[in-house]
Amino acid sequence: MSALKIGGIVIFAISGLWVSNFSVNTTGTSDFEPTIISHIAAVALTILAFKGFTTITNSGSEIVNPHRNIGRAIIISILICAFIYGLVAWAVAGSLSINEIIQAKDYALAEAARPAFGNWGVWFTVIIAIIATVSGVIASIFAVSRMLAMLSDMQLIPHKHFGMPGNIQKHTLVYTLVIAITLTVFFDLSRIASMGAILYLVMDIMFHWGVLRYLRKEIRANAYVIGTAIMLDAIVLGGFLWVKINSDLLVVIISLIMFLLIFIGEKYFLTAHPPKHDHSSMH
Repeated sequence: MSALKIGGIVIFAISGLWVSNFSVNTTGTSDFEPTIISHIAAVALTILAFKGFTTITNSGSEIVNPHRNIGRAIIISILICAFIYGLVAWAVAGSLSINEIIQAKDYALAEAARPAFGNWGVWFTVIIAIIATVSGVIASIFAVSRMLAMLSDMQLIPHKHFGMPGNIQKHTLVYTLVIAITLTVFFDLSRIASMGAILYLVMDIMFHWGVLRYLRKEIRANAYVIGTAIMLDAIVLGGFLWVKINSDLLVVIISLIMFLLIFIGEKYFLTAHPPKHDHSSMH
């Protein structure tokens, strides 16, 4: 399924580049004037686009020789994604003006390849999007459910069976699906992506801070690398929040509410169930 997704996108991108003679369209104008803040905010969504490599780490227990192969798999996946994203951006920029890209939105790649594929380009885009969504969702929900099951076993998050049969991972799989479906019903794709970017960047900052404060000596982490990551995350998050506060305040409010609910719930649970300071199950 991943091969079909990658192959289909590459074919579309190369077709768009071929139509544009491998050039970039610089003649178009736009009513929107990008600023430094908007460029920084765009990086937040770019980071979210590369977030998929965390699926690899969450599947570490099923990878042969994880200490070596997890790092290799992450690097390979990032290189593949960077190549495909760059190819798609080049193809779209070579065939469409900025206004045309904004108007086409999710079908920008199909519009770029329209001279080669005609109206069939839209249908091919839909098929590729379905394949990409299905493969991504399957990988993500299983990785997240596996991680939630591990945290439940470590008594770091609450768990309720609700009368469901099976092990904890099957239960967390159901919870993950319910949350994903709920978000899909109430919000469009752009808002879901925006909330995901905010939640992920804050989580990343907290994770790095935890490593820097509690585990740096134990795992021999480089404090300068971690500090740089925290600083860059904070800059990108700040730019993204500024743009969203001025354009879609609801996304920021909902993200804040979700943070408060998670923090209050975890604070209450961990106070009632103090975790055992034993990391042996994590190694």
